[in-house]
Amino acid sequence: MTLVYLSLGSNMGDKRAYLERALQLLNDLPQTKVVAVSSFYQTAAWGKTDQDDFLNLACQLETDLDKFDLLRYCQKIEKDLDRVRHEHWGPRTIDIDMLLYGQDTSDVEELRLPHPFMKERAFVLVPLLEIAPDLTEPVLALPYADALSLLDASQVEVVD
Repeated sequence: MTLVYLSLGSNMGDKRAYLERALQLLNDLPQTKVVAVSSFYQTAAWGKTDQDDFLNLACQLETDLDKFDLLRYCQKIEKDLDRVRHEHWGPRTIDIDMLLYGQDTSDVEELRLPHPFMKERAFVLVPLLEIAPDLTEPVLALPYADALSLLDASQVEVVD
């Protein structure tokens, strides 16, 4: 089994319901189990800021799926939950980003691992480090906590 970390976010409709449904669908994937889920965090939009705040979380999976098969399943879950890709960094019902797939790296257009922007996004690192506080970058073995210490995490707030 490979440990995988995902970041999930929603800023349209019933955000919590979309996130909870995505977690359920991830847990229902073949050869896959959700083993840890962070708290829910409210965060301001990143990249394109003239939209509603996001509800974000991180989760850890154990899977025997190949990383590209898992990616395709994540994209299918997004589609099944009405994700429409019409604007880069625009509003979305659900967004599922693969952050880490074990210690694997990938530098193809379809899948870049580790996720290329994760060290720049407090809304990714705060929930991620909640469930895996000692997590390190696969290539350089640098702690992700060090990357978070360089970011402003004041706008990443836990919600009930």
